[in-house]
Amino acid sequence: MMKQRKPYKTYTREFKLEAVRLMETTNRPATEVAMELGIRRNQLYKWKEQLAKKGDAAFSGGGRPKTENLSELALLKLENEQLREENEILKKAAAYFARELK
Repeated sequence: MMKQRKPYKTYTREFKLEAVRLMETTNRPATEVAMELGIRRNQLYKWKEQLAKKGDAAFSGGGRPKTENLSELALLKLENEQLREENEILKKAAAYFARELK
């Protein structure tokens, strides 16, 4: 039985801005701020980097598009990429086992 993964958490723009402000203005380590907010430390650094790159335009999007909202072409591209990866794995496995038989 396949275990279903948890859905991604989404945070508001205000939450992200406040989290970055807390990290920058307090003398506490980023790890402590992240634990207090219930997020990962590296997420704070990602938000800080996005804010530095984009300024006021940061955090304006709706995040990663949901699968049901993707077009058929996008879904086929995703499936194609997955099949390519699986094909590469099978090629490597076949080469490995062929070496073992010699």
